[in-house]
Amino acid sequence: MIRDTGKSFDLENFLSKPLVAHLSTVVEDAPRDSPVWFYWEDNKIWIIGTASDTFPDRIRENPKCAIGIVDYNQHNGLFLHAGFRGTATVKPFEKMIANQLISRYLGTEIEKWDPRFKNLDNSNVLICFIPETVVVRDQSFVLPKQPEIADCSKE
Repeated sequence: MIRDTGKSFDLENFLSKPLVAHLSTVVEDAPRDSPVWFYWEDNKIWIIGTASDTFPDRIRENPKCAIGIVDYNQHNGLFLHAGFRGTATVKPFEKMIANQLISRYLGTEIEKWDPRFKNLDNSNVLICFIPETVVVRDQSFVLPKQPEIADCSKE
């Protein structure tokens, strides 16, 4: 794992959060970016690919890809970034992995999920991404001080 020479953070804790990842792939020498939900387990990132997604085909053609994940909060200056480079493989759909992934974002009560996530089947695939390098950076910042507002009620 490559770590920034500056501040870092707990990668496992970061990856347990329901954040959005950006999967970067290449087709005909042109980059493509796909925002995706993910599930981190055993040093692998799992992503669901649906029948209408085009990134599984790009991965079959060229398995080298990158994933970027950011946790950002403009109200407190939090800015954490993890960048991964590695290879991905298109795998057959497994309902158990898919449900673990989706439950991170929608909760564990499947009956309350949006209908498009309830009945995923073998027309879908799983993407298994194995990182070769990881860059972890805490790029958080200090917010500018806000001017004090006078309390006119005391006058």
